[in-house]
Amino acid sequence: MLGVLINVGTVLVGSLVGLFLKRGIPEKLTEALMIGIGLCTVFIGISGALQGENTLVLILSMAIGTVIGTLLDIDKQLNRLAACVEARFRQKDGQITVAEGFVTASLLFCVGAMTIVGSLQAGLTGDCEMLYTKATLDLISSCVLAASLGIGVLLADIFVFIFQGGLVLLAGLIAPFLTDYAIGEMTCAGSVLIIALGLNLIGVTKIKVANYLPVILIPPVLCLFM
Repeated sequence: MLGVLINVGTVLVGSLVGLFLKRGIPEKLTEALMIGIGLCTVFIGISGALQGENTLVLILSMAIGTVIGTLLDIDKQLNRLAACVEARFRQKDGQITVAEGFVTASLLFCVGAMTIVGSLQAGLTGDCEMLYTKATLDLISSCVLAASLGIGVLLADIFVFIFQGGLVLLAGLIAPFLTDYAIGEMTCAGSVLIIALGLNLIGVTKIKVANYLPVILIPPVLCLFM
């Protein structure tokens, strides 16, 4: 849970700074920071991917998970959910409400592949590196959002704690039923997605990482037979 608490802390600090500044962070500086964090994310992904022992499990997991995720179009469904929720709380006169700030920030901080992959990694292996990276990103994002959307962004910190903490606890409950071999292969598959996230942050690619999330769930099944 340490990674979750740190993430909650960075959102809190970023939101307070944003409310104080009101003008946000210069766009040029924000872009430079995002690229730097993206490079670190790629490094973390490569380090984790090396934990895999069976390349065939990774390849088959990627193939099966990609087919499932693409057919379900998880990325599109998440974006549609975000748009529907935001529209529900947006006022017709265009004025920003506390609810709009809360919903927008909650979706940004919690609806994404980095949240899910990072929380699962933390719960299954105790490795919080991905959550630390996300915490740094959220520090910047919360500062920018709070400057424009107000105190609702600060209140979203509560939802971040509940949502991410729940995912970590759920993964922790599942972990005892998985072998070290299966967890290693899940970590490897998740790390490949982390590399994709890093490349997206840098701006090199525009991979719909959410469509690949089922890849993480396939290795335990394959490890029973391979």
